[in-house]
Amino acid sequence: MRQLYYQLVARDVISNDLNSYKRVAAMINDAKLAGLIDWDAIEDRTRDFIVRSSWRSVSSILDACVSSFHMNMWQDQANQVYVIVEKEALVGVLERTCNEYDVPLLAARGYPSSSVLYDFAKKHITRKPHWKSHTIIHLGDHDPSGLDMTRDLSERINLLTGGEHHLSIERIALNYDQIEELRPPKNPAKDSDSRFDAYRKKFGTSSWELDALSPEFLNNLVSSKIEEFIDFDEWEARKEEIDTRKSQLQEISDGFRGE
Repeated sequence: MRQLYYQLVARDVISNDLNSYKRVAAMINDAKLAGLIDWDAIEDRTRDFIVRSSWRSVSSILDACVSSFHMNMWQDQANQVYVIVEKEALVGVLERTCNEYDVPLLAARGYPSSSVLYDFAKKHITRKPHWKSHTIIHLGDHDPSGLDMTRDLSERINLLTGGEHHLSIERIALNYDQIEELRPPKNPAKDSDSRFDAYRKKFGTSSWELDALSPEFLNNLVSSKIEEFIDFDEWEARKEEIDTRKSQLQEISDGFRGE
C-alpha cells in the first residue's frame, strides 16, 4: 500500500502527508470491497494463517516433487549473494527477482534482532566452505537510521561469524545519487533519531523512503548487481543438472501412476 501511495505522491496526484496516506488506505479498502481492485493485487504480509500442507493422493505429491525440485544454483559459484531489504512491504516486489536468481531474501524490519542475524549467519555463512565469498546486497531508506543500518549489519554479521569468512555488504539503494537522479518525494527526517545531527550535517533535514522507487527500478537494480557475481558457465551447467534430475523424478512419477 505504501508503494502505491508514494507512486501517487511522485506523480503529484496527492500531497505527501498523513491525511493523504489515510485517504489512500481507506480508498483501497473500499475499492476491494466494491470489487474494483483484486484482493490479490495488494498483499498484507503481516497477518496470515499457518496451514499444514496436505495432498489428495500419493501421485499428487510426486507431481509436486517434480515441479518444485531445485538445487542450490550458487553451490559451485565462488561467491554467494544475499539480499536484505529494510521493509517487509518490499519483499513482494523483490521476491520474484530473488527467486529467479536463487538468492536468499530477508526483510530486516529495521534493525534486525541479534537472534535473526545469528540464525542467518549460522544457516547461510558459517556452514559454507571457507573459500567461498559472501556478498550481502542491502536496500534501505535514506534517513538517519536507514543509512546506519548498512554499517550495523556489516559489523554484527562479521562479529557473529567470527570474522573468519570473506563477507562484504553493498548498499545499492536508497543512495543520494539516486535521489538526485530520480527525485522521489521527500519527508522530514526524524529529529528524535539519535543519528539526526550527523545526518543533517551531510544531507539536510529531509529523508526519502525506499518505497518511493518504482518496482521496475528496484528489480533492475537488484538483478544487475546479482549478475555481477555469477559465473554463467557454472550457472548453465547447474541448470542442466537440475533438468536431468527432474527428468529422473518425472520417470518415477509416471511409473507410479501407471501401476
